[in-house]
Amino acid sequence: MTLPSLSLLPPSFSSNASLLCPSPPPAVPSLSPVLSAASVCFPVCVEVPSETEAVQGNPMKLRCISCMKREEVEATTVVEWFYRPEGGKDFLIYEYRNGHQEVESPFQGRLQWNGSKDLQDVSITVLNVTLNDSGLYTCNVSREFEFEAHRPFVKTTRLIPLRVTEEAGEDFTSVVSEIMMYILLVFLTLWLLIEMIYCYRKVSKAEEAAQENASDYLAIPSENKENSAVPVEE
Repeated sequence: MTLPSLSLLPPSFSSNASLLCPSPPPAVPSLSPVLSAASVCFPVCVEVPSETEAVQGNPMKLRCISCMKREEVEATTVVEWFYRPEGGKDFLIYEYRNGHQEVESPFQGRLQWNGSKDLQDVSITVLNVTLNDSGLYTCNVSREFEFEAHRPFVKTTRLIPLRVTEEAGEDFTSVVSEIMMYILLVFLTLWLLIEMIYCYRKVSKAEEAAQENASDYLAIPSENKENSAVPVEE
């Protein structure tokens, strides 16, 4: 009997990876119920773009993710980060080649490696961002794969235009959300006030009706009292 085959990814996890759990394989009579119902979960790398706005004095993570395919397991990875100021030329600020290496540049002492062990996430963090850090950042990821027949070479590039501001600007979405929140509060307040007035008037009318009914019930006409008197025979 032919058993169902399962394809597994290597155990390489990225800090931006999520788990993908496919449906369990079809049940096989020769397998135990536990094995036939088991499902396999493996990490999935997602290439998330980097943020492009930073605030002066705060740290800024320059996100660079270069996902590998299933067969791309054994590879030699080299990472190079370049910076180009406005109106200037690119120059190297950080390099990963068999280890972290911060080169001599205006960023020296302010760069921190923030990548993953499998080198799919090769992000760096700029500490204490200044206004002069605005510009274009380039992330180059070079991989040489080790196959038996050949050694292919692949290079990917990510561009991050960074703009540094003195103060954090208000996001348009947050402003709209705040306005909608105030409008909703005003609407709920008016609706609650109208409901209170309606309930008060309804209760007042019910009390008046109850009082009128009680008055009608207690008030006995004098004519009924005279008619109700029973004559006494001598």
